[in-house]
Amino acid sequence: MTKPSLNPLRLTVFFPCYNEEANVERTTEKALAACRDLTNDFEIIIVDDGSKDRTAKLADDLAAKYPEVRAVHNNPNLGYGGALQRGFREATKDWVFYTDGDGQFDFGEIKKLLPLLENHDIVSAYRMNRKDSLMRKLNAFCWGTLVNLVFGLNIRDIDCAFKIFPRSLFDHIQMRSMGALIDTEILAQSKYLGYKIGQLGVNHYARTAGEQSGANLKVIARAFLELFRLRRQIKATTTPHTRQSS
Repeated sequence: MTKPSLNPLRLTVFFPCYNEEANVERTTEKALAACRDLTNDFEIIIVDDGSKDRTAKLADDLAAKYPEVRAVHNNPNLGYGGALQRGFREATKDWVFYTDGDGQFDFGEIKKLLPLLENHDIVSAYRMNRKDSLMRKLNAFCWGTLVNLVFGLNIRDIDCAFKIFPRSLFDHIQMRSMGALIDTEILAQSKYLGYKIGQLGVNHYARTAGEQSGANLKVIARAFLELFRLRRQIKATTTPHTRQSS
């Protein structure tokens, strides 16, 4: 694999939004400020995943206001995995960073990821002092332990929505998951293909508006049903590699 250059940095930033009318403007403007501090060659993609509130309208208004911003729309709602797939496929720059649209991360910390890309192909952050309920954190710990065991990974926070990838990765993997398994699917295939995965901590902040949707029982049940099917698919279609995450 040929890793793209970091100098100059060509960066896509995207985030999925589902009913995030209270957050989308603030999140987009913070993304713009962070990107302008990093590079002159960037784009920001708002993925509206079939929102039922004013998110789609606000996203289109932001795209009209800022030339660096694009809004794309999934109609109907495709779920978290479907929204991430759309963002990765829409990306046009060499590097693709994604986070969530709820404002629980600081876009300014993207710059912390870049030094790790000197010796790694991907950076997958983990949440420090995670601002979620005890039950949500317990569920995440159990899920992460299972996923790492099943796929031979060593990822501290598998579903942390603060990751950067080379865009070319998505020319070589298949994304099937439409739900919560999407991060596992991407990282497991990356590991099997020999990509080196770096990890570091980033701050996590309490949600100040809107409602979480990723931890409902339907999402969790679908992820478990997909898990072992995904393992079979990856082993059948991808050549394993001995390089490990770090």
